[in-house]
Amino acid sequence: MNFDLMVPLAERTAVLIVAALLFTRVRAFRSILNQRATRKENAIMVLIFSAISIMGTYNGIWYQDAIANSRVIGTVVAGLLAGPWVGLLTGLIAGIHRYTLGGFTDLACAVSTISEGVIAGLVYQYRRSRNQEIGWTTALVVGFIAEWMQMGIILLLARPYAEAWALVKSISIPMSVVNSIGIAILIIIIDLAKKEEDRVGALQAQRTMQVADKTLSYLRQGLTYESAQKVAEEILRTTRVAAVAITDTKTVLAHVGAGASHHVVGQGITTKATREVLDTRQVMIARNKEEIGCKEQNCSLRSAILVPLLRKRETVGVLKLYQDRSRKLSAVDLELVRGLGNLISTQLELAELERQSRLLADAEIKALHAQINPHFLFNALNTIVSFIRFRPEQARELLIHLSEYFRRNLHDSGGFVTLAEELEHIEAYLAIERARFGEKLKVDYHIEQGVERFVVPGLILQPLVENAVKHGLLPKKEGGVVTISARRLDKQVLELTVSDNGVGMDVDEVPTPQPQKDGKRRLSGIGLANVKGRIQSIYGPPYGIVISSTPGGGTTCTIQLPIGVNLRAASIHRG
Repeated sequence: MNFDLMVPLAERTAVLIVAALLFTRVRAFRSILNQRATRKENAIMVLIFSAISIMGTYNGIWYQDAIANSRVIGTVVAGLLAGPWVGLLTGLIAGIHRYTLGGFTDLACAVSTISEGVIAGLVYQYRRSRNQEIGWTTALVVGFIAEWMQMGIILLLARPYAEAWALVKSISIPMSVVNSIGIAILIIIIDLAKKEEDRVGALQAQRTMQVADKTLSYLRQGLTYESAQKVAEEILRTTRVAAVAITDTKTVLAHVGAGASHHVVGQGITTKATREVLDTRQVMIARNKEEIGCKEQNCSLRSAILVPLLRKRETVGVLKLYQDRSRKLSAVDLELVRGLGNLISTQLELAELERQSRLLADAEIKALHAQINPHFLFNALNTIVSFIRFRPEQARELLIHLSEYFRRNLHDSGGFVTLAEELEHIEAYLAIERARFGEKLKVDYHIEQGVERFVVPGLILQPLVENAVKHGLLPKKEGGVVTISARRLDKQVLELTVSDNGVGMDVDEVPTPQPQKDGKRRLSGIGLANVKGRIQSIYGPPYGIVISSTPGGGTTCTIQLPIGVNLRAASIHRG
C-alpha cells in the first residue's frame, strides 16, 4: 500500500470536482437534477461526464505501467444522477478512451469503467423506484464499492498476475478512499445547488404572487394606460430588472425604468421584437440589442423577455422585462415573466368578463361569471410552487391546467358546450387536485361512446365534481374515488352521474344547496345552486339533480338532460 499516492491523487481529484462544479451551471445539467431531461439533454450529460472521466484519466498518476486516477468520479456520478443508460454510455466512452492509452491494465480498466457506470445507474433506478434521493452517504458507499470492484477486475483480467497484484496492493486504498470521498463531495455540492435553485424558485413564485395581489384591482379596468402603468411600476419594484413595458397591439401603454426617455408612452410600437410577439403569440427572448430592434442608438437596454398577453385566445398586448449591461436575464427571470404573463392574461379575462356581465340582464349568469374560488387558486399556486424545483415540468403542466380551468370558467359559464369540452374543464381541475392530494384522490371515467358530442350547459358537472372531492373524499383519511359517468338512456335523454365513495351524508339534510356552518357535508356554494337552478330554468321539470347518499356510504348526484336542446331552443320553449 503506497500512501505517497494519497496527497497527489487528492489534489487531482479536487481539480476534477471544481471542473464538475462549473458544469452544474449548464442548463442540461439542471434538467437532469430536476428529473425532466430530454434525450438530447441526456446526450449532453453523457458528453459532460465523459469529459470529466477522461479528464480524470489524463489527470492521473502513471504508476507501475498503470494510472492511479479519478476516472470513476465521472462515471459513477453520471449513473447516480441520470440512470443506467447515461452511466453505461459515459462508462463506455471513458472506458474506450482508457483502453487506447495502453498499459497492462488497459482492458481491465475499460471493463471496470463501464461496469461502474452501470452499477451506479442501477442504484439510481432502485432509489428512484422508492422515491428516495441519492444522498452523500449512498454516493460514498457506491464509490467505495465501485473502486474495489475495479481492483477485482484488474486481478481477473490484467496479466502478468504478479504485477497486477503488486499494483492493487499499492493503489487500492488511496484510490478507493480519495475517489469515494470525491464522489460524496460532488453529490453534496449538487444537493446544495438543488436547495439554492429551490430557494430562488420559491422567491420568484413569492414575487409573482405579490405582483398579482397588488395589481388585481388595477387590471379589473382592463388594459388601459392607467392600469398598465400601475402594473409595470409594481413589477419593476418587485423584480430585479432594468425596465418593464406593457403595450397593446399598437401602442406603448407603459414603460418604466431604463429607456423611458425614448420608449414614450402613447407612441406606436417601435421594437421589432414586440411586433414579432404580437404576430406569433409566442414568448420571445431577445439576447442582445439587435434582437430587441430598438431604433434608438443610445438605448441602454441589452436583453429582454417578451410574453404575449391573451384574452379569449387573442393577443391584446405584450409584457416586456428588460435588462441593461449590469445584469443578464436568467432562466428564473424567464419563468417569472411567463407566470406574470399568465396572471395578467387571466386578469384581463376577468376584466372582460366583468365588462360583459354588466351588459347581461340574467342575474344567474352574472353569478356564474363572478365565481372564482380564491382558496382553490391559493392552494393550486402553493402546489405549483412546491413542484417548481423538483418537478418543474409538472409545475408547468399544472400552470397550463390552472390557466385552462379559469379560462373555461370564464368562457363557458353562461352558454352551452359539448360534453367533451365540459370533461376537459373537469380534467383541468382534477389535474391540480391530484397533484395536491396524490393517492388520496382517484378518478374513474365511464363515458359511453358517442355522447361526448352532445351539447350541455357549461359548468354543469364541475361543481358536482368539486363538491365530491372537497366534501366527500378529502375528509376521509385514505381518500377515495370519484366516478364520472355519461350515458344515453334513450333517444331523448342524456344521464350524467358524479359519484364518490366518501363520507356521505344524510339525504334529508340536503334539500337546499347552500353553505352550512356546522361542518357537515352539504351541497354548497353558488355554483351548485346554479347547476340546479339553471337546469330547471332551461329545461323545466322533470329535469334536475337527484341525490342519493348515506353517511359513510358515499354520494351519487345524477343529472338527466334532454338531448338536442340548446339555449336558443329552450328559450323559445319557455317563451
